[in-house]
Amino acid sequence: MEIRKARKEDVIHIIAMLADDELGSKRENFIDPLPRVYYDSFEKIDQDPNQHLVVAEENGEVIGTAQLSFIPYLTYQGGVRSQIEAVRIKSSMRGKGIGEKLFKWMIEKAQSSGAHLIQLTTDKQRSDALRFYEKLGFKATHEGLKLHF
Repeated sequence: MEIRKARKEDVIHIIAMLADDELGSKRENFIDPLPRVYYDSFEKIDQDPNQHLVVAEENGEVIGTAQLSFIPYLTYQGGVRSQIEAVRIKSSMRGKGIGEKLFKWMIEKAQSSGAHLIQLTTDKQRSDALRFYEKLGFKATHEGLKLHF
């Protein structure tokens, strides 16, 4: 398995994975062809040096994805934190250690880039994901709040 930077041709596979569950199917618009907004968003992410949209690929097939963001800020003496978003493993490939390898890659990337912490959020309905993150060493130390528009 290889973890590499996502390319434009990966977008359709990424959106397919994001839409392939109960929560994602309500948020994403996975149709062929994909709506232009997905490609516009990909271009913004791809051009931002603080964003790392990656895919896990095996035998030429995209089987996982995640986005690692770097957020500079003034606290922690001008520190940088990393944020993990949009983690998905292709449903037929789950339970094979791909997610763990993807997370190890992101943690190493964050550390080598000088981030002082790495954080993520998960929907409370994703109890399996929460257990997985805790197994990797993540701790629920804060309450997260969102305001949707």
